Amino acid sequence: MELNSLSAISPIDGRYRNTTSALAAYFSEYALIKYRVFIEVEYFIALCEHPLKQLQGFDENKTEKLRDIYRNFTEQDAAAIKEIEKTTNHDVKAVEYFIKKQFDNLGGLEEYKEFIHFGLTSQDINNTAIPYSFKLALDEIYYDAFDELLNLLKKYAADWDAIPMLAHTHGQPASPTRLGKEINVFVERLENQLTLLKAVPYSAKFGGATGNFNAHHVAYPEIDWKAFGNHFVNDTLGLHRSQFTTQIEHYDNFAAQCDALKRINNILIDLDRDMWTYISMNFFKQKIKAGEVGSSAMPHKVNPIDFENSEGNLGIANALFEHLAAKLPISRLQRDLTDSTVLRNIGVPVAHTLIAIKSTVKGLNKLLLNEVAINASLEANWAVVAEAIQTILRREGYPNPYEALKELTRTNTQVNAQTIAEFVDSLQVSDSVKNEIKVITPQNYTGI
Repeated sequence: MELNSLSAISPIDGRYRNTTSALAAYFSEYALIKYRVFIEVEYFIALCEHPLKQLQGFDENKTEKLRDIYRNFTEQDAAAIKEIEKTTNHDVKAVEYFIKKQFDNLGGLEEYKEFIHFGLTSQDINNTAIPYSFKLALDEIYYDAFDELLNLLKKYAADWDAIPMLAHTHGQPASPTRLGKEINVFVERLENQLTLLKAVPYSAKFGGATGNFNAHHVAYPEIDWKAFGNHFVNDTLGLHRSQFTTQIEHYDNFAAQCDALKRINNILIDLDRDMWTYISMNFFKQKIKAGEVGSSAMPHKVNPIDFENSEGNLGIANALFEHLAAKLPISRLQRDLTDSTVLRNIGVPVAHTLIAIKSTVKGLNKLLLNEVAINASLEANWAVVAEAIQTILRREGYPNPYEALKELTRTNTQVNAQTIAEFVDSLQVSDSVKNEIKVITPQNYTGI
């Protein structure tokens, strides 16, 4: 079968292609090759800025033409590199040969070709190209989607700030709350975890075969290669160079990023389930789109499918983030190859996360507040003001107030406004205290 959205094995490139297509620029095979070319070219340019006698004659006017190699990189260029790889059987070496050919095409650069990939091992390229593209994907795709969700939650939190709502703890009616405040719970949690995610450096390995600049130092012992590597990775690439590595990056910070993304996803699962439950309680209705079918058998149904879709995709994403975080920091001695195939999949959990975020946003945008149902649930649960009454009685020194309210709420089959009023009238307290208690309702007992 020809590969297309119908024949793709993964739903990321099939059913959800329209949602995830923007990530191809960062996580596809084409993208990986392009960012390898980017690192190789920028590394060569960085070498030209140092006093290597063999590079002193390099024409600086050709620097931007070199950058055009990756700026104007095409799928045909990527295919050409894959063709070279059929001979080399090494993906990074194929990139090196491709760039050398581009030097030939530019003319007058033949004498400089051996400084492409000078002193490096393939992981100096992979362990900078991958965190660089990962950083771009979060900055340019993930955070935008996240902000759309967060801003929508903030809007609802403000719009619904004054809406009293019956709370539920252990699935049972509990002290009333406000709907806007409950939305703000998720806003605060998400913002806190986003701060932690952004605080984790995008670490990169750059130091030659086993991380010690062996080849660089033996060729040019007079140059401070550690300072060179720090400047190139930290300043030119905007990453964070790990100072002591084996042949590969140790991935500890990448694991922290995966864990941070997983925590955010867990909060979103919690949000999805709460919204699903509020819909099942009729606190929300959902906007109906003409022509849509909720059930193939039951015409009346409007299912909360967006929150369910989000929850499912978040679960897949978290399973992969967990594996990445657990596996990547572990490598035998100075390296084994298990990280290589795993790293090729880092776009997969990001894609499922993106699908989930957009599904949650879609579900939130369908919500229609049902104040009638919310108020009815409050009116049906006057027993929840017992906490307020017994607390005021405690303040007044009334004997055994908790027990008195417990007797009231558990022996009466129906506790309502009248039941509460009659109970208050029977109390041996001042009229002012009785009046204070009588103004308390499930609708206004919502705290601050």
